[in-house]
Amino acid sequence: MAIPELDLARIRRWCDGRVPEHLWVQVKVEADAATTHVTIVEVRPPWNGVGDPTRSPIARLRWNRAKGQWSLYWSDRNSAFHEYDLANPTPRVQRLLDVIDRDDTCIFWG
Repeated sequence: MAIPELDLARIRRWCDGRVPEHLWVQVKVEADAATTHVTIVEVRPPWNGVGDPTRSPIARLRWNRAKGQWSLYWSDRNSAFHEYDLANPTPRVQRLLDVIDRDDTCIFWG
């Protein structure tokens, strides 16, 4: 996998810490990893208890292996991702997780 394992572990720990464990049956934040990016999603059970959980994208962290940097993207209402221009690419994924956590523009958590 092109994504650094330590960074992926950090992202997953961050996701697990977003919601207290006793509330995970109602809402959870997860990291879906692909070859060059990690999508942070909010997971909720179906409203009527039938079917699959709802998975809503919150943000995407893209890894540029050649530059050794992470970039941050936000998701619009159609689940299309756009570069978040208020955070520069960085080799430290925690800096971008902090940006998502603070959400100064209310673009990630609403």
